Amino acid sequence: MIIKNFDELANSEKKKDCLEILEAGLQAANPENIIPKFVMPNKIKINKDIVDLEKFSNIYSVAFGKAADSMTRALNAIIPIKSGIVVIPKGSKSKIKGKKFQIFNSRHPKPDKTSVKAAKEVIKFLDNRRSDELVIFLVSGGGSSLLAMPNEITLDDKIHVTNLLLKSGATIQEFNCVRKHLSKIKGGKLVENMKCSGVSLVMSDVEGDDLSSIASGTTYMDKTTYSDALDILEKYKLKRKTPIEVLQVLEKGKTNQVENISKKPRIKNYIIANNMDCLNEMKKIAKNKGYSINSIQIFGDIKEAVKKILESISDEQKSCLIFGGETTVRVLGKGMGGRNQELVLRLLKNTQKLKKMVIASLGTDGIDGNSVFAGAITENIKIDLDIMKEYLKNSDSGRFFQKQKANIITDFTHTNLMDIGVILR
Repeated sequence: MIIKNFDELANSEKKKDCLEILEAGLQAANPENIIPKFVMPNKIKINKDIVDLEKFSNIYSVAFGKAADSMTRALNAIIPIKSGIVVIPKGSKSKIKGKKFQIFNSRHPKPDKTSVKAAKEVIKFLDNRRSDELVIFLVSGGGSSLLAMPNEITLDDKIHVTNLLLKSGATIQEFNCVRKHLSKIKGGKLVENMKCSGVSLVMSDVEGDDLSSIASGTTYMDKTTYSDALDILEKYKLKRKTPIEVLQVLEKGKTNQVENISKKPRIKNYIIANNMDCLNEMKKIAKNKGYSINSIQIFGDIKEAVKKILESISDEQKSCLIFGGETTVRVLGKGMGGRNQELVLRLLKNTQKLKKMVIASLGTDGIDGNSVFAGAITENIKIDLDIMKEYLKNSDSGRFFQKQKANIITDFTHTNLMDIGVILR
C-alpha cells in the first residue's frame, strides 16, 4: 500500500472505496509499472520510434526529478547501465543504491547549493561521454529546482525569485518560463553541445504534457522569450520585489534579443506517462465497484477548479467523480497545507447543504505544499462556515484536517504525475 494510513482512514465503506480508487491511481504512477512498457533489453520502443541499444558501446543514465531514483531502478533492472547520476529531493531516500550511481539530494521547490553541485556534476559527466555512447535521461517534475545553474545571478537571487513566484499563483508554465531565462542549463541548454547520443524519457507533471515546461525543458528546448519572462513578473506585480540583478539579466536578454535558449531539440524527448494514466486506472477500479463514472481534469485557479468540480458532481446515488490535474493557489497566510488539502476544504465548505458524499484529493508525489501530507479525505459533515473560512484565510488546510484526523499520508512516493481526486456519492 502506498497510502500508509489506509486502515485508519477507511472507517466507512465509502471511504474504503475512495481510498482504493486513489491507491490504484498512485500505483499507475509508479515508474516500475511504466518503464517496462517502453524499454526492452535491446531497444527502447515508443510508438513507431525505436532506439537500437545494441549499437552503443556503453549506456549511461542521468535522472532528475521526484521520480529520478525509481525511474533509474526500473531502467537498470532491464538494461545494465554502466554508470549514472540521480538527483532527488532532500528528505527522500533513494530507491536505488550501488556505487555506479552518484546520488544527490537537493532542495525542492527552491534550489540550494546541492542543486548547483548536481548540475555541475551532470555537465562534467556529459562532457566525458564519447560519440559511440548513449545517455538515457530520465526526467520528472521537480527537476527545475533539483538541478540549478543560475546565469549571471547568485543562487540567493534565484531562490528569492522562486519564492516570489511560488506565492504568486503563477502557473507552472509561467514559473518555468522565468526560471529558464535565468539558467545556464534549462530550455535544452544542458544537452546542446553533447558529443554522445541521447534520448529523454519524461513523466509529465504539466498541463498538455508541454515538454518545454516539464523540469523547465532541460533536455528539450524553449518556445518562450526574455520578454515573456518580464511580462510574467509584471502580470503578478513582482517586479518591485525582484532583485535588480535579475531584472538586468532579463532586460539585457530582451534588448539584445539574444535568445541563447535552444529553439530546436538536440535529442528526442518522449512522454512516457501522464496524469491520464492515473485517472484511467482509477476509472477501472470504480467501475468494478459498480459506480457510474464521470471524470474531468482541472487546471488553473483553485476557485475556478472548485466550481468545475461542483458542476460535475452527479445527483445519482452510487456515482463517482474522478478528477486530476493541478490547481494554482495564492498563499495568503502562514499556515500549513497545500493545494490538495485546500481543494478538499473548499469542496467541504461548498457541499454543506448537499447529500452525503466522500471527498478526497492528493498529490501523486506524496507531499502537498509545505505539509508532510499527500492530501485529505473527508465526508461533507456539518462544520461552522466561519471556522472553515478562517483556516482558508490562513492557508492552513493541513491543520484543519489534522484536527479531523483526515490527512492522507504516503510520504515521498518517488513519482510525480500531478494530483488525483475522487468524490463518491
